Amino acid sequence: MQVLKKQKVFVAMSGGVDSSVAAALLKKAGYDVYGIFMQGWSNPRFRCQWKSERQDAARVAAILDIPFRTLDTSVAYYERVVSYLLDEYRNGRTPNPDVMCNKYIKFGLFFDLALRHGAQFVATGHYARIVGGSLSTAKDNNKDQTYFLWTLSQEHLEHTLFPIGDYLKSEVRKIARSFGLPVADKKDSQGVCFVGEGSMSEF
Repeated sequence: MQVLKKQKVFVAMSGGVDSSVAAALLKKAGYDVYGIFMQGWSNPRFRCQWKSERQDAARVAAILDIPFRTLDTSVAYYERVVSYLLDEYRNGRTPNPDVMCNKYIKFGLFFDLALRHGAQFVATGHYARIVGGSLSTAKDNNKDQTYFLWTLSQEHLEHTLFPIGDYLKSEVRKIARSFGLPVADKKDSQGVCFVGEGSMSEF
């Protein structure tokens, strides 16, 4: 991945190893990288990890020497993702909040913000690839996340980068160590972020 002309890219940094390595690879390739942490909605009755996640993302941004900002998406997140989940359960259907988060938050609010501020691209730590202008599965079949990205339009794909799509998870962790990133051995997040450490039934 080589950049002939310095292009601006906004990277969605969650505080995990995948998005951290995505930012690191883009910085190494010569992009003008900006790290953005998206603060979603959290139920005050449940313990949520977003503050520590933001701290991890900020630490990585400091090591990579890239600008870092927090984008408060809590209102839209509740309206578009949490309310959707509750409505689906009420109607006897199984929701997929990750799809709605990608559609309305990452490739809605975040995507629009990036382009308004002069970015040519947005980037995430998803395990996916774009081949010939189309969404394609990642190298790591066990981690592939293209299912959660099916709502992306052609415009989205033209302005999106998936830097870790050509790597196995084990390779991503190795790259993180080579950059000296403190999240290199951080456990993968499990479950739904806004539920926190509680169970879905309790939520």
